[in-house]
Amino acid sequence: MRIHHNHPPNLPSSVVAIGAFDGVHRGHQRVISQAVKRSKKYNVPTVVYTFDPSPRSYFQGARILTTIEKKIEHIQRLGVDHVVIARFDETYINRTPASFIDELTNISPLEIHVGRDFRFGKNRSGDVDLLAEHFQLQLTESVCCPGGTIISSTRIRNLLSQGNIQEATFLLGWSSSNFVSQDFAYQSNPS
Repeated sequence: MRIHHNHPPNLPSSVVAIGAFDGVHRGHQRVISQAVKRSKKYNVPTVVYTFDPSPRSYFQGARILTTIEKKIEHIQRLGVDHVVIARFDETYINRTPASFIDELTNISPLEIHVGRDFRFGKNRSGDVDLLAEHFQLQLTESVCCPGGTIISSTRIRNLLSQGNIQEATFLLGWSSSNFVSQDFAYQSNPS
């Protein structure tokens, strides 16, 4: 897998999954796995476009579930060919939606996979409808646990804060000792 910082590679075609993917939980795994499956069908590379730090961490100070290194490790296990890591900072948040769309044209996506709530550009002014005007868009439905509750990074953070490592680990879909940020786990479950 090739890692690209701040700029995607120039590719003749690809299938792309975009998101913060903090925790690379079961819902994220579905988005990425669907993109990998489609890229194999088209015989083109899969690209994951993600952010460091995650937007929620940048704007709201939310604790991250994984370091960027662990995020990359888990994305690689899903069979991705390229990862673009956009530095999420003051410069990035002031980009126009058109700038983001122009950047995506460099990787020539045959399809882009995102969640329904995906937003981009300054003040979150770009949305899935705008993205669909430029690219073939595949919206991934939310993934729910057996009880019917949506799996989300926020929910996992809350479970960890409450010391519920077992349920958080189930929602993540990865081993907690291998996956959850150690300082988060220690603070959530003090000795």
